[in-house]
Amino acid sequence: MNKKIKIANGQGFWGDSIDAPIELIDNGKIDYLTLDYLAEVTLSIMQKQKIKNPNYGYAKDFLKLAEKSIDKFLKNNIKIITNAGGVNPKACRDELIKIAKSKSSEIKIGIIEGDNIISKIKDFRRKGVSFTNIDTGEDFEKIEDNLYSANVYIDSFPIAKALDMGAQIVLAGRVSDPGLVLGPCIHEFQWNRNQYNMLASGTLAGHIVECGCQCSGGNYTGWKDVKDFINIGYPIANINKNGNFSIMKHKNTGGIINKATVSEQILYEMGDPKKYISPDVCVDFTSFNISDEGDDRVHIRNVGGFKPTDTYKVSMSYFGGYKTTGQLTISGPDALKKAELCANIVWGRLKKAGYTYSDKSTEYLGVSSCHKKIQPTPKDINEVVLRLGVRDFDINKVNRFGMEIAPLITSGPPGVTGFAGGRPKAQEIIDYWPALIPKNLIKTRVNVL
Repeated sequence: MNKKIKIANGQGFWGDSIDAPIELIDNGKIDYLTLDYLAEVTLSIMQKQKIKNPNYGYAKDFLKLAEKSIDKFLKNNIKIITNAGGVNPKACRDELIKIAKSKSSEIKIGIIEGDNIISKIKDFRRKGVSFTNIDTGEDFEKIEDNLYSANVYIDSFPIAKALDMGAQIVLAGRVSDPGLVLGPCIHEFQWNRNQYNMLASGTLAGHIVECGCQCSGGNYTGWKDVKDFINIGYPIANINKNGNFSIMKHKNTGGIINKATVSEQILYEMGDPKKYISPDVCVDFTSFNISDEGDDRVHIRNVGGFKPTDTYKVSMSYFGGYKTTGQLTISGPDALKKAELCANIVWGRLKKAGYTYSDKSTEYLGVSSCHKKIQPTPKDINEVVLRLGVRDFDINKVNRFGMEIAPLITSGPPGVTGFAGGRPKAQEIIDYWPALIPKNLIKTRVNVL
């Protein structure tokens, strides 16, 4: 009953610090390292990569990490749980094996498949799955022909199974973010599917650390109290078999962990606080006790959970047209008035030429563009960045917009400079579509090599 495991998270998203996982491995004293590379849009990018090249479709940054640290985490007996497999865990595993062989290392790698259902959509439709947008209620037929990717947020038990089979690295696709932590807990403590409070506790621990240092001082409203952002420490969940756990970080690292930093992360993407839905359990975020232990350590106990839903969430993406943006720096007296005039000139000239768009945007960066009227607009502004954008399904119309930005330098008011990045070009839009699917239709597979 006194068994504890330490699970660190060194990657909150694809693009997070490349040094954080290495430092966690080097500092040691952890049992598991989780690495979260996936966001809703990431899988669609990986799917497009795989279509172009069947050997792609995973987070290549993970291979760079393995190249640098495979010997160290094996020596320190640290197991890695990651969703870096993306839409092609097998190809990622093959590359990892090459790296291990080049270093004369032996390693067991588990892969989890079954979450990627893009090739089965028509079959599921015939079985009556509607894939209705759960946010808007829109019919799936609206985007069915433009689908890029479709991945199910599967439960955490396949991770535990891979660890049961001896895997030292577990490569998954679209498991839930908290599941990267819950999976090792299920394996280590032998929690079963009906131990809802235990599963809820592991899920909450995973939710707190899933965004990396966002719970250890990053993105914290009390940022003035945070010391040493340069060396900010990434979080570690110290979890007991009874489900109670502490959030901490390595000694001699920057950042801060206290009740406030952890509470802010708990609020992240929470939804209904009494029913935080995960594939494994529904968590009552109003049930637990949270307390400061001092010395950058927060303790959480008595987490409550109950039976999960009978559906999985499906993360889908689809082609949503084209977009582009262009910007100019406008300086000198009356900068804002001149920027407003420039915007009117662009939209007026496009209208004169017969161009209209599905959507367009006008932003004055530096003038309440983020928070609008929350704060009053400053009176004395001597420079403004004007950013204009359009969206449409006609790529030619979008590219035509890009031709109207640079002319303002000589055909608009004075002080227009700083044409950024060349003439704006159309880019594909990847839109997001969340849906549900009955759990009994999804079959996962675990393989350890």
